[in-house]
Amino acid sequence: MNDLTCELAKLSSAEEFLHFFAVPFDQKVVNVSRLHILKRFYQYLRRDDELASLAGAELFSRYRGHLTAAYDDFVRSTPAREKVFKVFQEADGRQQVSLDSLRATLPSAS
Repeated sequence: MNDLTCELAKLSSAEEFLHFFAVPFDQKVVNVSRLHILKRFYQYLRRDDELASLAGAELFSRYRGHLTAAYDDFVRSTPAREKVFKVFQEADGRQQVSLDSLRATLPSAS
């Protein structure tokens, strides 16, 4: 585990990541999209095949770029449009529950 990874393991909130990488942000955007930003950041990191070959300032810069891009995605768009999580990917964010399945969950009338 490299030094950057050790430092990142100490962070938990979107704000902590944004502060750590010195990415300016609007708290209103983060309040609505915090989990989406972090998930998208992770997706960008996973797609970057060159990360393993980077170290030090180059690695930090690449991570910062991915976090900035993830944040910017939600400045320009919404979680529903970006479809980062499965619930938004399926049925365009709408789940349908049949009346019969709801009836089946009710306790039986004895």
